[in-house]
Amino acid sequence: MGARDGTIAGCCGVTAPTLIFGWGNPSRGDDALGPALLDAVESLRDAHPEWGRVELLTDFQLQVEHALDLDGRDRVLFVDASASALDAPFSVRRLQPGRDSSFTSHALSPQGVMHVYEEIKAKAPPPCDLLAIAGDAFELGTPLSAGARANLDAALAWTCAWLSGGNGE
Repeated sequence: MGARDGTIAGCCGVTAPTLIFGWGNPSRGDDALGPALLDAVESLRDAHPEWGRVELLTDFQLQVEHALDLDGRDRVLFVDASASALDAPFSVRRLQPGRDSSFTSHALSPQGVMHVYEEIKAKAPPPCDLLAIAGDAFELGTPLSAGARANLDAALAWTCAWLSGGNGE
């Protein structure tokens, strides 16, 4: 896992204005929805120059160090799997920085990453949204479930509209 860049953001010290950060474990069934969305966006990138420069970043979980990835961005989309049936096929919400219970663990929530950014940069983070894609099978060694694949397709359509400058609705 790591940067999936392929844009100017990966060279010359120029930061892409848009960051999509997907996290999850590809070995745990539907937990792979975040990285799978980034794979799908990557496969469509060349056909969509209107998206501009977009950096795609994946990891197994959010860490304190990821706060630095927010620097210089105009907008950030965090993408993760959700076990909540209320999110079917997906949900999107604007995030606010916040110190939560994840702040003291080895992994952070997106709000925790934003809070760390505020603390180290002494300024507000860029606008951040969370795209939570519904999944229901998170067992080790299983592939994406059929339901998760359908939810992924719906989330990808929303993401393409978001990247094109729309609000995804």
